[in-house]
Amino acid sequence: MKQKYAIIIVAVHLLSLIPTCMNAQRHEILSPEIKSLEVVAEQNWLGLPIISLGRDERINIEFDNLTHDYHRYTYKLEHCEADWTPSKGLFETDFIDGFYNGLTIDDYQESINMATLYTHYRLQLPNEQCRFKLSGNYRLTITDDNSGKDIATCCFMVVEPKFSVGLEMTTATDIDFNNAHQQLTVRISYNNIRIQNPDEQIKTITLQNNRWTSARWLPRPTFRSADGIEWKHCKDLIFAAGNEYRKFEFLDLHRTSMGVDHTDFDGENYHVWLFTDKPRPNYVYDEDANGAFYIRNTDNINNDTESEYFICHFTYDSPRPFKGDVYLNGQWTTDRLLNEYLMEYDPEHKQYHCAVKLKMGYYSYQYLLRQNNGETITLPAEGNYHQTENRYSCLVYFRPTGGRADLLYGFGELTR
Repeated sequence: MKQKYAIIIVAVHLLSLIPTCMNAQRHEILSPEIKSLEVVAEQNWLGLPIISLGRDERINIEFDNLTHDYHRYTYKLEHCEADWTPSKGLFETDFIDGFYNGLTIDDYQESINMATLYTHYRLQLPNEQCRFKLSGNYRLTITDDNSGKDIATCCFMVVEPKFSVGLEMTTATDIDFNNAHQQLTVRISYNNIRIQNPDEQIKTITLQNNRWTSARWLPRPTFRSADGIEWKHCKDLIFAAGNEYRKFEFLDLHRTSMGVDHTDFDGENYHVWLFTDKPRPNYVYDEDANGAFYIRNTDNINNDTESEYFICHFTYDSPRPFKGDVYLNGQWTTDRLLNEYLMEYDPEHKQYHCAVKLKMGYYSYQYLLRQNNGETITLPAEGNYHQTENRYSCLVYFRPTGGRADLLYGFGELTR
């Protein structure tokens, strides 16, 4: 009996760690003056921030500080395990060639002729002072030397593609047929790498639309062979299909564009009112970016310093309030349920509304409902449709025999 209780306690403890690990992965803005944080691999703004070890590829980290005053920003790098806890078994010299701490961000430029003053900062990794020696998860912390406070954390991955990863998606799932869900099959080929204990050495994670809050840590595989493992008819790989993300684009102060109803200027800030969003009882295909965003202006020139900030007004029709809190969600919200993205219900107009300060560009977004039981789901009025186009990603971590950290040996993607 004591052994049974011990197993239950351990299981509950492990489950309690999952939200913490997921929170640790997501980018985080720690100062109200920091806006438009972007962490992008090369120019792939739609995908995960992941580059290959030893190749001529870069992680681009960019953000704005809403002032023209110079701030001396420094950054620190740390290697993390598959669950995004720090790799305690490594020395800094194990994973970085060069310096891992105290390096300054020297690439910055002030905005030009903007109503909202800002300074744009940019960092590329690897660079001449800092190069990666190991694959895996990396967290970068940016500190303001003027105040000594951290202003942002950024997360990205470096892959050493020794495993092959295959993904297939079907709408004929184990719980419904062409209805509200999508189910994945995942195959990993070892490519002649010797694996002694795959259950202990391999950790596999799948994501839908780059969202770590809904990530799935895969259980033991359903099939094994000498050169690989496979998950098929696995209920942990069934995802709610959701609906296409909504989108808008604001590129010019004097002309409305996609999704914009009208604009205004109050003498200090520009305001942009989007067309009111309404519930979607049926599926209608509309190409989207699955929560991604892209900063640009109408000329697509000097986007970093000649794109204006504006107050964006979102509204959503609802005859009555939902049971829980409604939030805006996208990569531009860092996938966090923060007060600035919380929709407020107006009973007189029977609408939810929220105003957020954003920078010119293209934005895709969805509405999430945090229910009273703490669970977060897509807003029910948006629906779940098997036809929805979603992006699925799979990350495969491996710890070699005698290894001291989880390395990223496989990465696969599927858009359907």
